[in-house]
Amino acid sequence: MLQILRQAKKQPQYSPKNNRIQCCYINHTAQFQIVRITNITNDFFERVVMPHARVIFEAHQEDHLEIHTGNLISSILSDKIPCHHLAFQKDYSQ
Repeated sequence: MLQILRQAKKQPQYSPKNNRIQCCYINHTAQFQIVRITNITNDFFERVVMPHARVIFEAHQEDHLEIHTGNLISSILSDKIPCHHLAFQKDYSQ
């Protein structure tokens, strides 16, 4: 099972545009992953996340992040996470 950053630090940070939240996903596997937001309207988000790397993005609370884990030839849908589970608050003190 994939280990995923699913904790919110403090309260989610809302973007001024369209009440979007800032989210973070960390790939804790040894394989590359393709992440994509589903339920998104008039927008597109898809990124490759290398092993042990993270991606920070904005999404609506009702969006879902699909995690596709793969190798050089194929990938499979390995998880689907509600974006509000990935919400975080930036810590500007560091």
